[in-house]
Amino acid sequence: MKTLLVAPPLRTCSSLSPFSRFLYSNSSINYNNYKNNGTHNYLSPSRRFPSKPFFSTVPRLPFLAMSSSTQTPSQSVSSGDEVNIFQLIQAHQEKAARLSPIEEVRTVLDYSLRGVLSTFSQKYEGYPSGSMVDFACDADGSPILAVSDLAVHTKDLLANSKCSLLVARDPEDRTDLVITVHGDALPVPETAKEGIRAAYLARHPEAFWVDFGDFQFIRIEPRIVRYVSGVATAILGSGEFSKEEFRTANIDPIYQFSKPITSHMNKDHAEDTKLIVRHSTSVPVDFAYMLDVDSLGINVKAGYQKNTFKLRVPFPRRAVDRKDVKTLIVEMLQAARS
Repeated sequence: MKTLLVAPPLRTCSSLSPFSRFLYSNSSINYNNYKNNGTHNYLSPSRRFPSKPFFSTVPRLPFLAMSSSTQTPSQSVSSGDEVNIFQLIQAHQEKAARLSPIEEVRTVLDYSLRGVLSTFSQKYEGYPSGSMVDFACDADGSPILAVSDLAVHTKDLLANSKCSLLVARDPEDRTDLVITVHGDALPVPETAKEGIRAAYLARHPEAFWVDFGDFQFIRIEPRIVRYVSGVATAILGSGEFSKEEFRTANIDPIYQFSKPITSHMNKDHAEDTKLIVRHSTSVPVDFAYMLDVDSLGINVKAGYQKNTFKLRVPFPRRAVDRKDVKTLIVEMLQAARS
């Protein structure tokens, strides 16, 4: 069994594997280069970050997420080769264009469908209570819930409106982006119900029960929106945004096309994706498939010697619409084949 998921540094550096020592010793990214990257504006004055991040001083979303894998001795990579491959990955990913954290958080939340709602339990006073709930977002980014009067979490919220909603971009990967909305859950006024109902059904078209007599819409009005990513890796990103910052953040216009684009590419052009990733990163990946797409690039999951990881593959320029994404992918494939 070989695990490349980097755990918190509970051991001395001398006891770590060569790859782990490489990640720990290289976890700091040049702040000047980072700050001066005008495309991403990661260090805008409105951002707030912990004074002592867990692994790295870099307040950004992680570029590398590793997963465990099993390999036979003949398939294993030597320590030197292993470190060299991930040096290539790190060098590429540090410069890869990506959405600003607040834009990515707002976008991912807007297109997510399910999360964990935490309330103050009325039955077990003083203890939190968690529920898996479906939700949609309104035009301001506030999560909307359709709740039954019979549900325990509804009773909790009517007694104490303070709650949180936790949403994971990839529930299967604890190193990926996790968003927590802290706010107050308030009943939707009658005058706004028609629009809220339409917004909810746009994300959950089969939710016919929203019209049942014991159901009502509740909107979580954010007070603070927090995110964390890169947990258990050498690159940890975290931060928080106020209600005003989050409300005025942009939703990426290309992300909505992720599903049809990635489905088509993964089904019909997997080899082309692999060529693009190899050319962009200089890493001889064995496979690569697309996860999602935004205006600035593609997120992929790739494999090398039975180790899997997530990579950011930037576009040569910002995509302006869905048709332009196709144009950019064709250009990237032509460059990879030349």
